Parts: sequence; C-alpha cells; structure tokens
Amino acid sequence: MGVLENKIAVVTGASSGIGYATARAFRDEGATVFVTGRRKDALDAAVTALGSGVTGVVCDASVPSQLDAFYETVRERAGRVDVLVANAGIGTAAPLGEVTEEVIDSIFATNVKGTIFTVQQALPLLGDNASVILTGSTAATRPDPGLEVYGASKAAIRTLARGWARDARAQGFRVNVVSPGATRTAGLLELVPSEVLRQAEADIPLGRLADPEEIAALTTFLASDASSYVNGAEFHADGGYAQV
Repeated sequence: MGVLENKIAVVTGASSGIGYATARAFRDEGATVFVTGRRKDALDAAVTALGSGVTGVVCDASVPSQLDAFYETVRERAGRVDVLVANAGIGTAAPLGEVTEEVIDSIFATNVKGTIFTVQQALPLLGDNASVILTGSTAATRPDPGLEVYGASKAAIRTLARGWARDARAQGFRVNVVSPGATRTAGLLELVPSEVLRQAEADIPLGRLADPEEIAALTTFLASDASSYVNGAEFHADGGYAQV
C-alpha cells in the first residue's frame, strides 16, 4: 500500500518540472491527484502521461475566479482535499537596473498572490489534518544575480507559512515549505545560461543540480502521515548550496 493511499491531492503548476514529478510521485503512492497548469496543451500532455487517477484543469493560479472553478471540480469529484501543494510559480531574471513594473507584477501575482488564494480558496475543502505544502526556493536566502525579485517573492512564501502554521489548530491543517535549489527543469534551463548553470554546479557542495524527482520525494514525505507532527518548517533540497 502506498503512503498516500486513499488521499485526495492537489498540485498546482504540474504541467512539467517539479510539479509534474510531484503529481507522478503522489499517483505512484496511491493518491487521487488533481493538477493545474496555465497552458492547455502542456497540461493535457502531462495528464495523458500520468494516466488514470489524475485529473487536470486549466487554471492560472493568479486568477481567483479560475481557482474557484478548479476547486469546484475537486469538490464535485472528490469532496475534499487531504494534500495541497501550492507549486505554481514563475521566475524571471531581472538584475537591478533592468527591473520593470511588468516583471514585479507578474512574479508577485503568481508566486505570492497565487499562493495565498490557492490556499485560502481550498479552506472549505481541506480535510482534518490536511497537509499544505508551499514551494519556496533557496533564492529566498541566497538569490543568484538577477533573481533578487524572484527571491523576494519566495521569501514571502516562507513568511506566509510561518503565519499560517499558527492557525493549524483552528484551521485543522499543517503547513510546511519545500525550498528547492537549482533543479533540472525546463523553466530553469530556459531561464539561466548554460555557463551560469555550470558555475552553479561548482558552487553546490554535492556538485550537481537536483532532479525533479528528488524534490518530489521530499514533498511526498510531507504529504504523508509520517510527517504528522511537522508544522511551520522549511525543508531545503539544494545540495547544501544555501546551507554552508
């Protein structure tokens, strides 16, 4: 029996990368999984690859009305949420001197506003002792050049988790943060030049980037009953990059 057997899980931003790997890990551990993505073609391809037990709904996490429609689907088909992974996020490189209002608005709309409403609008569906997992980043404490605005948005995620964790008793859920370091996803490979990635690998104590499945394994632990007394914590999966 899988560690998530009979659990209903939601993973936002799951068309590719860490979100996709997380949805696949949850499926493999027995969960019924609902996933979102902004692009229908990419989401459809992901759901097809994931197979039975996974439902996809096109949804932009920065648009509350779309989140409402998504959660209505979850309510109709499953009736509750046992595990919520607020993973949808974007990153844009913008060094100081080149930061625009558009960059700030887009990053904070998805990464901060989107996370807030992803959790808030799930509250009526969260089951007893539900596990809420927010995707942070080591950029919150050690942003690489050009990723300061992105890092600021992820620092907000850590603050939200600290505050929400205090509500655990009243709300009936626990909340934690998974903060990946550099991970081999299409988003990172498109955002960061190859020479910068090579330098990043040299700076990581383990000497390599993470695979998405390694992040998903940590998230699966936090989704499971094995982490039932873990609340308000941040877990770094960064090969030691921001730790030493």
